[in-house]
Amino acid sequence: MKEKIIPRWEWRTFGEDFGGAEEKIKKHERGNHKLSKEKYILSKKSNENTKIRDDLMDIKTLKEVNDESLEQWYPALKETFPLSKDKIKILLKDYFKVEVPKLGQDEYTFEEFLEKVVKSSDELKIVDVEKERFIYVINMAIVEIAEASFDGIKTRTICVEHADPDNVIKTVRELGLADYENINYIKAMKKAVDFE
Repeated sequence: MKEKIIPRWEWRTFGEDFGGAEEKIKKHERGNHKLSKEKYILSKKSNENTKIRDDLMDIKTLKEVNDESLEQWYPALKETFPLSKDKIKILLKDYFKVEVPKLGQDEYTFEEFLEKVVKSSDELKIVDVEKERFIYVINMAIVEIAEASFDGIKTRTICVEHADPDNVIKTVRELGLADYENINYIKAMKKAVDFE
């Protein structure tokens, strides 16, 4: 039996300095510390969150934005390589919203997919992303401070996530983050690498 997925609501901002909010977060006990390297695929025609890590393509789609501008992202697709030609057609058409080129192979390895499919389109871009994430639990919400880089362009981000949107916005306000812009990874990345 498949585990039921409970989508979380997310608030996130990017910047260099978050004032007293960071001090408030760091007063809590830190949980996980995670380092990761991923490849994101950006599309000029869509804002789906598509990343490849550990030979797994992971796509999350934005399901809803509430009155507080919180975003609810939902897992849409997880596929390991090699990818079949039919799956690539679905990816390009349904998620990236770009024209499907002539695909000459029945399946594509990770490297072949990037080189022969993604790089052949002017409307797609691969971005190398590195993250160092420091994770806390505040009001039962996951609160993350992360150092990140998009193709070597350094940035910092704070995120608050929970299944209950009221809890997310309450935590954002308690931490003194309400005046910061709520911006997701894809929008921040497109702006940073000039692919809007």
